Amino acid sequence: MTLADLVELVRAGELGPDPATCSVSVGFITKQGARHATRGQSYRNTVVSLRVEEAVGSCAVEDVTDDEVHGCVGATVLDLLGHPNLAVRTAALDAYLAHVRPHHLSATKSVTIGPGSSLTKSMARADAVVHLLDPAPGDRVLVVGVVNSLLHHLRQRGATYVPCDLKGGRTEWDEPITTDAESALDGCDLVLASGMTVGNGTFEPLLRHALAAGKPVVLFAQTASAILPWFIGNGVRAVSAEPYPFFWLDGGPTTIHHYTERPS
Repeated sequence: MTLADLVELVRAGELGPDPATCSVSVGFITKQGARHATRGQSYRNTVVSLRVEEAVGSCAVEDVTDDEVHGCVGATVLDLLGHPNLAVRTAALDAYLAHVRPHHLSATKSVTIGPGSSLTKSMARADAVVHLLDPAPGDRVLVVGVVNSLLHHLRQRGATYVPCDLKGGRTEWDEPITTDAESALDGCDLVLASGMTVGNGTFEPLLRHALAAGKPVVLFAQTASAILPWFIGNGVRAVSAEPYPFFWLDGGPTTIHHYTERPS
């Protein structure tokens, strides 16, 4: 299974209704800046989201214009699967798959992240994700898409890690962040990767390398949360899917969905 294979199944109507009959009713951009209490670092996110019926598909993006997103409104999923912007294509595919296989009906387990501050919720989500990964003490984890709360919980479990992010920089513990995931993979036992890898085009090369090396891959996904469960059994062991609205948007309870089996 590749992303291209999945797109062709959607185009052919093999997974649900004809995508030419499914239109985007709402398109929007979410821009976020955050610095959790007691943390020394801040971060920013920009996410493009498209709504198809009841479902919202999303993709984190470095650069997208208001006009690009507005131009998606009223377009069909079939139209947008050929859009020149990878983030738009990803959000459209994500929305379609979330529509035809809703998380609450397809996931192996749904997990409620309770109310609280941004840090409390970040830590609770990270705990659930690391529990899904289930590293043993001493395991070395390649973390692609650095989230300091995830690193905290890996440290608590006695695992070590190699932090990787295309933006580089340093972790909350002043550890250097590599920008080359594939070169770091061979020295690791497990891979914990963000769905943002779909949006920046690094997902499939990383997955191929991990599969060839026999390294289990677990994904935590706001971007492509409905896309990535289709890769379980094809190099992916599990997915923590978090559709819009994300935990950082709401101080009340929010839900993430764990997949250990592919949607059917």
